[in-house]
Amino acid sequence: MSGRRLCRIAEIDEDGGKGFVFGEGTDRREIFLVRVGNRVYGYENACPHLGSPLDFHPDRFLNAEGTHIICATHGALFEIADGYCISGPCAGDSLTPIALALEDDGWVTWPDAPADLS
Repeated sequence: MSGRRLCRIAEIDEDGGKGFVFGEGTDRREIFLVRVGNRVYGYENACPHLGSPLDFHPDRFLNAEGTHIICATHGALFEIADGYCISGPCAGDSLTPIALALEDDGWVTWPDAPADLS
């Protein structure tokens, strides 16, 4: 296994999300994962409009229908598979993706995680 283990896929509700915070102060980094069936997508937890986190409540990144990622601050909607914004003040922009790997034992890993994350 290389990179940073984040969680097991079973720890993410199906058609749900899970957020992670690493570091503090200027070294703080927030990411989130969204699970759709057996696929997991990862993004920086920052809306392209103002850089604010997308979740108002912990681990709630999807709209009520579970079809799109939603920014709780502005209501912007993003495609789950590629982070492209289809509606809201940042329409046409995209979330910053995090490349993930799903290990055979069910762990979701972040292969390119910065070595200094704590």
